[in-house]
Amino acid sequence: MPNIPIVRLDSGLDLPAYAKSGDAGIDLVSRIDVTIPPAGGRVLVPTGIAMAIPEGHGGFLLPRSGLALKHGVTLLNSPGLVDAGYRDEVKVLLLNTDPTMEYRVARGDRIAQLVVLPVEPVRWLEVGSLEGENRGGGFGHTGR
Repeated sequence: MPNIPIVRLDSGLDLPAYAKSGDAGIDLVSRIDVTIPPAGGRVLVPTGIAMAIPEGHGGFLLPRSGLALKHGVTLLNSPGLVDAGYRDEVKVLLLNTDPTMEYRVARGDRIAQLVVLPVEPVRWLEVGSLEGENRGGGFGHTGR
């Protein structure tokens, strides 16, 4: 388990926490009150924290399933990525997919989850062709 240095940018908010023991995602909260317009409205929401993800790891921002199911609110760039070198405030790009209802986010509301995972850099090895079966066909090519 990596130790991650964190700066609380807003003393009125709790640090991110796991909802239950054994959870993979750490809940992030909103630093502000904001309303997300319906039908594709989007808002960049600050979380009140900055962190130093260790080298060799990435922080992946994921939607909360309850917000998606009950309100149609998700993350526009899901998963969002917090690179190891990023040191500014973590912000979450929320999207309201509900066609008619706005969604109000209150300060302190849980808005996303952060999962920290090990990542490996790659080295490109240019070749003339690739081994293995060419499945081709693009998106949805394997059927329903």
